[in-house]
Amino acid sequence: MTESTPVNPDSSAGAIVDYAEIIVVRHGETAWNADGRIQGHLDVELNHVGRQQAAAVANRISKEMKISAVYSSDLKRAMETAHIIASTCGIPEVTTDPELRERHLGDLQGFTLQEAAVLKPDAYLASLSPRTDQEIPGGGESFDQLYNRCTSSLQKIGKKHRGERVVLVTHGGVVRAFHRLSAPTEKLPGKIMNASVNIFRLAEEEWMINTWGDISHLSETGYLETAFGGDKTSG
Repeated sequence: MTESTPVNPDSSAGAIVDYAEIIVVRHGETAWNADGRIQGHLDVELNHVGRQQAAAVANRISKEMKISAVYSSDLKRAMETAHIIASTCGIPEVTTDPELRERHLGDLQGFTLQEAAVLKPDAYLASLSPRTDQEIPGGGESFDQLYNRCTSSLQKIGKKHRGERVVLVTHGGVVRAFHRLSAPTEKLPGKIMNASVNIFRLAEEEWMINTWGDISHLSETGYLETAFGGDKTSG
């Protein structure tokens, strides 16, 4: 199932026996998200809206789901979101993992797409390539390189936490990679919104998507729903 589906609190809060459940959250909004500026590995913190989004998703998780641990990319925008979730849910620490970082986007980083088209044309054209092995000039990764590093981390977390539910805070490109791992024949259904909830389950050796793109916690609070960076211009 890959459509946006609200979590059922009765089923989500119950005991997990034979699978690992990973609640994957995209970080809250940054000033660069709001400006349409590409972040990649550049370390930009949350803005005010992003902190409100993080508080909203944290409040939701704390009410609906019992979690055992919180993992995060080591970039500030993810770590800050993760710490807000951990604090609200009574988890004493956040485990950071650089393998959960956003895709390195090379010479695109720091520019809007419009700026990059003029100032960094090679990188811009590379970003438009349909090839998943296309690297971005300026030290950038291909989607395949991103996929291999972040799904390896996800596999380790899933195997470690079988029978448990954990939160993993990361970036739009990483969530896209997790979708390909779990539903390789399905087209990605739209952008990945800031502070969206995407639930993946590992049963036996198979990953499946339980919930995709759920932002009902943002709609109910009236906080801004944003998605820049939730596609190929990951942030």
